[in-house]
Amino acid sequence: MSCLTQQYALGARTALPARFPIVRCRVLAGYVNKLSLQPVRHPIQAVTVLERRVVVVVYAGAMALDITGPIEVFDTANRLLGASGTPYRTEFVSADAPLVRTSSGVVVEAAPLEAGRGPIDTLLVPGGWSLNDALGDEALVSWIGRAAARSRRVASVCGGSFLLAEAGLLAGRRATTHWAYSEAMAYRYPDVTVDAEPIFVWDGPFVTSAGVSTGIDMALALVEADHGSALALETARFLVLFLKRHGGQSQYSAVLDAQLADHPPIRAAQEWILDNLDGPLPVGEIARQANMSQRNFARVFRREVGTTPGQYVERTRIDRARELLETTDLTIGQIAGRCGFTTTETFFRSFGRTLGLTPKEYRLRFQVISPCGFIDRHHEREGSPA
Repeated sequence: MSCLTQQYALGARTALPARFPIVRCRVLAGYVNKLSLQPVRHPIQAVTVLERRVVVVVYAGAMALDITGPIEVFDTANRLLGASGTPYRTEFVSADAPLVRTSSGVVVEAAPLEAGRGPIDTLLVPGGWSLNDALGDEALVSWIGRAAARSRRVASVCGGSFLLAEAGLLAGRRATTHWAYSEAMAYRYPDVTVDAEPIFVWDGPFVTSAGVSTGIDMALALVEADHGSALALETARFLVLFLKRHGGQSQYSAVLDAQLADHPPIRAAQEWILDNLDGPLPVGEIARQANMSQRNFARVFRREVGTTPGQYVERTRIDRARELLETTDLTIGQIAGRCGFTTTETFFRSFGRTLGLTPKEYRLRFQVISPCGFIDRHHEREGSPA
């Protein structure tokens, strides 16, 4: 049983910690597998309405950016639309009305929950440090369930997916949440397929996003579904977002994982791996970087990181390859070389075994589009500085 599972193994509806845990478990990668690359049911497309009513459920201690990020996207889309399209109308409702203090001290003026009656285009549920208290509020959870029944679609940011699951809305569906909460969510709601990898997941009328800022990416996806990619890209550009990220992009990477090692020699070895991915990286050489014997290094590395050095190197190579496939126009062979694969065939086998796609298929699916509508390329060529 992993450390997170042990921490929360108090029952099927065990309480969450009062504050976000700093997770140092490595089992999160097990959720990645092929789930994040599997097709999901298509989102509900645009309907003819006079305006798109967005109802945001606010509660004391919710995270301000979970709320303000998406609504700024909707507001910006409205301003760019002008009188030419169907605007968004945002409402805030709360059991703590009229003035609700978020975790950062920002106060949101909200109407009582009863004001949210009637048809809803998008129901938005944020996360927050006080999520445990919100989950214990039976009236709030019940209201979310009823409101979802009259909503065209339901969206959550970060830990807000717990509230959707608590209301029984995600049973039998695929969803995501902040990577630090994913294992707890999978344990608490075994009828939900929790995918800790993507930044947002769209399954039927439900769209769940990962940690905090990914609510902005999710909101841009909603704008794109309603009004097309041109408006979504223009909205991203106006908000000075460098990239409009697609839902399949990873929220949990080998680079982040490298930051979690506590033991200084192991941390140094991980950093050296990241700096030398284009080389062969034998375990003996990595152990020398940590100033440890190979046998002792392998034992300590597995204890600290949760995987063998060889497995970690391969995962890190794949993670770097994904980044290059998404953001450059390098050839497959060039990417294989820069990530330390001795041959293109070896790269194909490792990539397919890890992700269930060929590098070409992955690039076609996830290559990043810039706000200007062009592929965001570094224009790197063989022989040019990395």
